[in-house]
Order: sequence, then C-alpha cells, then structure tokens
Amino acid sequence: MPSEGLPIEGTLGDGLVKALGMLPIEKVPKMVNARGEFFHLDDAITSLKVFYFEWERKIDVTVGSAFMKANNWIPVVCVTLYCVLMVWGIPFMKDRKPFDLRWSLAAWNLFLSAFSFIGMVRTWPHVAYNLWSLGWEATLCKPAINTYGCGATGLWVQLFIISKIPELFDTFFIVARKKNLVFLHWYHHITVLLFCWHSYVTESTVGIYFAAMNYAVHALMYFYYFLMAIRWLPKWFPAGIVTICQISQMVVGVVLTIINGRLYVSSKLCDVKLENLIAGGLMYFSYFLLFLHFAFGRYVLKPRVRSLTVLLRRRRLYLPRLARRLFRGRGQARPEEPGLRRRR
Repeated sequence: MPSEGLPIEGTLGDGLVKALGMLPIEKVPKMVNARGEFFHLDDAITSLKVFYFEWERKIDVTVGSAFMKANNWIPVVCVTLYCVLMVWGIPFMKDRKPFDLRWSLAAWNLFLSAFSFIGMVRTWPHVAYNLWSLGWEATLCKPAINTYGCGATGLWVQLFIISKIPELFDTFFIVARKKNLVFLHWYHHITVLLFCWHSYVTESTVGIYFAAMNYAVHALMYFYYFLMAIRWLPKWFPAGIVTICQISQMVVGVVLTIINGRLYVSSKLCDVKLENLIAGGLMYFSYFLLFLHFAFGRYVLKPRVRSLTVLLRRRRLYLPRLARRLFRGRGQARPEEPGLRRRR
C-alpha cells in the first residue's frame, strides 16, 4: 500500500510547512497504549500545541471504545424507545395546544452548533495532516487506531458517535411544537446512530472523514436553526445553503465509500469491514436521494406552486370583474363615458 503523502511542499511551499511546524510521520513521537502505537496531532503539527488541553492528550479513549464494543445493545434500545415515543407522541399532541419552546430550542441548537464547531476544528486538521503525511490510500486503509483513533482526535471522534444519541432529542421539539415530522428527519436520526455506532466498534478506516464532514455541516446547520429560533436570521442569508452542504456531504460519502470498496477488492491489506462498507454505501446513497427530493420540493417545486396559486387567485378576482363589465346593463343603453361625445 503506498504511503507517500500529498506533495504539499510543491504546492504550498516549504515555508508554510515550516511555519506550521509540520513533521513527517516518521519524525513524530509515537505513543503506546493497549491497542498499539498512535500519535498526537499537536506533536505532528507543533504550532497547534497552544490549542490543545492536557486532559485531551491524557484521556484513554480505549476505555470508552471497549465499553461501546461490549454494549452494542445501547443504540438498538435507544432507537426502539425513539420510535415508540415518536409514534405515541404525535397522537398525544393531536388535540393539545403546541408548546412554544422557542428559547429552549434556541439554546439546544446553539449548544449543538458549538459542540459541532469544536469537533470540526479537532478533526479536520487531522484529516489534512494524514493526507499530507500518509497519502489518501493509506488514510482509507490503515487501521483507525493508528491513524486517528486515539489522542484528542480519537476523543472527539468518540464524542461524535455518542452525540448521535442526544441528537434524537431534536424530534421532541418537532412533535411538542406540532410541526410537520417528515420521513427524512426520523429516518436520518435512526440510521445515522446505528451506522455510526457500528462504524466505531468495527474501527472504520474512513470514519474520520465522515465525522469531520458531519461536524462541519452540523456546526452550520444548528447555528442556522438557532438564528431561526431567535428570529435573527439575516434576510440576505441564502436559505438553501444548508441543504446544499448536506447534499454535498452525501455525495462525498458515496464517493468515499466507492473508493474504499475498490481498495478493499484490490488489496487484502485494506482494513475495511465489508458489512460496514455496504451499509455506508446504502445509507449515504439513500440520504442523497432523500435530500435531493427535499431540495427539489422546497426550492424548485414549492415556489412554482406558490406563484401559480397567486396567479390563480388574481384571476379569480379579475374574471368576475371582467364578466360584470361585459354583461352589465345588457339590453340597456350604455352610458357615455365622461369626457367623450357621441359622434353624430
């Protein structure tokens, strides 16, 4: 498996590499835990040391990883309870007044946006360094425990997986406020929790890409929802930008899954689980279709229907008025319009 990194020196210059303090992977100090060797990103990019806390370096994520592997029933129970409460909650709220929950919703969205932003700045630099130092094939095939599964990055990947459980609470605000609960919403929450948990316990090599992308999209999406909740969203802000980011995420997810599948078929050295690969491909492709359908309905079809409705409403007001003019005073002499004289 090729391990040459991307030629960043040739494209960005040696000066940038030196300024960031980026070390080749061979020169980065290695740490050892019960699972094997790993490295801290702030040891590989020395300029980042001031941005990391000591507790992030010292925490042993293998404890949480072992717990999650031994308790695969947790996401199944969470999804089951989620479905039961969702099915029960909708008819329960049918004859009741909707709760306001405006500020609770705003606080919840702001919290998730801040959490996702921190996760984004903890995972994306690691993705970039791995691409530079290892090469894209190695990032998709080398064992996750050695490339990103430990240290601060491993912690925030683990928190990303766990966060899919409290994110189920999003649906509570929809049901309690009696908003329209679409299929895409609850299907996405259920499948993403099951898939992410399975990816983590099977140590998916491509998992850091999925986590980094989702962190970035959620940082924007939940902040957008926060601004909507407090009614501070600028009028110039393009409403479709969040949907575009979501669809782009699904496209990248499908492409990465296909590339990972080709590497798996061509090389037995690729540390990929076939069942996770298939599940990821099906999930991302279904998301792509559903988000595309949602975008078409909301930003293409709905405006046209609204315009047609306005046009028909205007015609309904205009046609009776025209008919009255045409048939008014039938059989009677039409009165002269003021200012005009009849020709003799």
